Amino acid sequence: MQLTATSSGGSHGSLRSFLARCTVAATVLLLAIGSAAKAEPFVPTDDLQVVERLPTPTTGIKRELRDLRDDLAKNPNDLHLAVRLARRYIEIGRTEGDPRYYGHAEALLQPWWRLTAPPVDVLLLRATMMQNRHEFAAALADLSAVLAVQPLNSQAWLTRAVILQVTGRHDDARKSCARLAPLTPALVTATCIADVSSVSGKAADAYVQLSAAVEAASEADAGLREWSLSVLAEVAVRAGDPVAAERHYRAALALGIKDVYLLGSYADFLLDHDRPAEVRELLAGETRIDPLLLRLALAEAALKAPELAEHVAALKARFATSRLRGDTVHRREEARFTLHLLQQPAEALRLAQENWQLQHETWDARLMLEAALAASTPDEAADVLTWLKETRLEDRKIAALVAQMTAVPK
Repeated sequence: MQLTATSSGGSHGSLRSFLARCTVAATVLLLAIGSAAKAEPFVPTDDLQVVERLPTPTTGIKRELRDLRDDLAKNPNDLHLAVRLARRYIEIGRTEGDPRYYGHAEALLQPWWRLTAPPVDVLLLRATMMQNRHEFAAALADLSAVLAVQPLNSQAWLTRAVILQVTGRHDDARKSCARLAPLTPALVTATCIADVSSVSGKAADAYVQLSAAVEAASEADAGLREWSLSVLAEVAVRAGDPVAAERHYRAALALGIKDVYLLGSYADFLLDHDRPAEVRELLAGETRIDPLLLRLALAEAALKAPELAEHVAALKARFATSRLRGDTVHRREEARFTLHLLQQPAEALRLAQENWQLQHETWDARLMLEAALAASTPDEAADVLTWLKETRLEDRKIAALVAQMTAVPK
């Protein structure tokens, strides 16, 4: 389903490209296998040396990209062509978990990127890329500029809602979701509102209302249904209903759309229910994408698999290189890696605290609590406990961790 622009002239774009959560932005680094084993960044010794072979898009996409590049080379100042190609790069980057495609998109838009008042299409794409890099304030500023010109731009409202939810501003996120009602199919608004409500004290109502909306929209686009089913699955997980969660996850996966976030969420569900063999099967071949490689390694640790050492070394190298670049998008994954695979709770807590400064989602809170407990410093998670009370988040796993923390002697 395309989120079609209103008569105000908003740009077109796939709904799914705005639902790609920041927490799953994977970094695929230029590392050779041998260097990864040493946990050191790889530096090529020759300009002609092949560092890594990128995945080849399917023939149809490859042809489309080539044709768009050729057309743009002939008309380098054609904003419409540049935006079309940049959107395709962003979509491929999200699907493949490869941020280099975001870099390609940014390079294409440079003639307009740094203008005092960039075109609306460029502002919207720039906001998407800022979101991907966890530069949330900059992304929100661009979205505000878009909405000042096009107050009926559905993509801008949806992107804004996603960022506000990720950063824990639930009331503002819900208001942005509500602005979608006259602009998009009913299931878009219902899913957006349910996603926010489910983490702000209204989980049961959100589940009932979204379930009804999904049933009523049986003919909806597969991408939209996958998003809705994913939300239902996660609400069921937090409520402690594994049967319902499994049903929704399997229905979403059956739609056949590659989605890094969905794979990671289902893998987390399987890990929490002591099903590591299924995680290994689910994520076979997904070692390029850091969040998925992390979950695969967690499954391998439970299985005592021989591949674990190689994958731990690869993750260690990738996180080190990410830090050299100044990236902040991997703090959650690095904290989880450090806590559960390196078993360094004090360092994991530090990373979790860095991550908490950027984003406030369920897993961010959970990691803070797990790391504080493992480090025997429960007071370090006091901000999270306050936030949980304010948001009234309902989550069985987190409730159990909070109970543990209150039982720790002061």
